[in-house]
Amino acid sequence: MADREISLATLGWDPEWEQSFAPHRAAGLVPARVVTQEKHRYLVCADTGVQEAQVLGRWLRRAQSDAELPKVGDWVACRVPGGAGQPAIIEAVLPRRTRLARKVPGRETEEQVLVTNVDTAFVVQALDQTFNPRLLERMLLMCLEGGVQPVVVLNKADLCTDPAAAVAEARRRAGEAAVILTSARSGEGIDQLRPWVTPGKTGVFMGPSGVGKSSLINQLYGEEIQPTAEVRERDHKGRHTTTWRELIVLPGGGLVIDTPGMREFHLWMAGEGLHEAFPDIELVALRCRFRDCRHESEPGCAVREAVAAGQIDPDRLASYKKLRQELEYLHRLRHWQRPPHRRPRSPRPRSEEE
Repeated sequence: MADREISLATLGWDPEWEQSFAPHRAAGLVPARVVTQEKHRYLVCADTGVQEAQVLGRWLRRAQSDAELPKVGDWVACRVPGGAGQPAIIEAVLPRRTRLARKVPGRETEEQVLVTNVDTAFVVQALDQTFNPRLLERMLLMCLEGGVQPVVVLNKADLCTDPAAAVAEARRRAGEAAVILTSARSGEGIDQLRPWVTPGKTGVFMGPSGVGKSSLINQLYGEEIQPTAEVRERDHKGRHTTTWRELIVLPGGGLVIDTPGMREFHLWMAGEGLHEAFPDIELVALRCRFRDCRHESEPGCAVREAVAAGQIDPDRLASYKKLRQELEYLHRLRHWQRPPHRRPRSPRPRSEEE
C-alpha cells in the first residue's frame, strides 16, 4: 500500500464519515484508517500515506475492554507528530458502522472484535473433507448480527466431484446470502466476486485455515501479494500463512481484508441475526400455536410438523436450537459476570404535613 498514491476516498471516506469527524478536525486531528494491528501498535493510512501509530497508555488504562481499542478497518482520529520517524498518536475511534466479533477463545466472557466497517464478508469454505455446514451457519449468523452482507464462497471447486450438490447444500444453509463457486487455482468464479468489492467498499475474507482465502485475494489483486501454503494431504488441514489482519487496496479501487484462520469460533451475541440466518424456520414458526414456542414438545408446533413433512431438514433445526441455546447461555453468563450496581435508595415517603 505504501507504494501507491492512496486518498481517503480510496479507503472509503465519505460525507457521513466527514461529518462524524468534524469535532476531531476542529481539534487539529487528522483522519486515518487502520491497516494492520499488532497488540497496541498500528499501521494507519491517511492522505499523507501509511505510517506507524500507537495508543497512549491512559487510553489503555481507561478502556473497559479490548473491543474499545482500534481494530483493522476502524477510522481513527490521529495527532501527527512534528518530528520525523515518530509514530502518530491515535486519540479516538469513530463510531463503527459494522463489525465482526466473536467471544474470545477460552472461558473468558469478553467480546473480540475481528474487523470493522466492512460492507461484505466472504465466508469461505473448501469443497473437500473439511466442508462444514454448521460452521458456515455460525459465520453467517456473525455477519448478519454485525450488519455485514455475507457472501458464501465455495472454493476449490476443482477438487469436488459433485459441485452442484455442494452448492445446493450451501444455499440451503445460507438463507438469502449469495453462493459463489470458485477455484483459486484455475480462476473459476473470480469475476463473480469482483462486483462485491467496488471502489470505496470493503470486503473481508474469513474462514478456517487452508480454505484458500489468501489465494482468492491474490486472484482478485492480479499477483501474489499474500503468502500461501499447500494443505496437508492426510487431513486437508491448512497452515496459518496469514497471521494478522491486513487491509489491502485492490488495483480496481476496492478494499479487502485477509484474516487468519480461526481455530475456535464462539458466537458473541445475537439479536435479529439468528432470525435472519434461519429465515425458513422463522417463517414456519409464525404458524406455531404459541409465540414463544421453542419447537421442543409444545402442542401445535408448526416447525416440528414441517420437519415431519420433510419441509425442513431436521439437522438444520438441530443447528438452530444449538445456536439459540449457546446464545442464551452466553447472555446469562454475561449477566452474572456484570459488576454489581448499588441499588438506588427509595425516596422517603412524603408526610401529609409536607
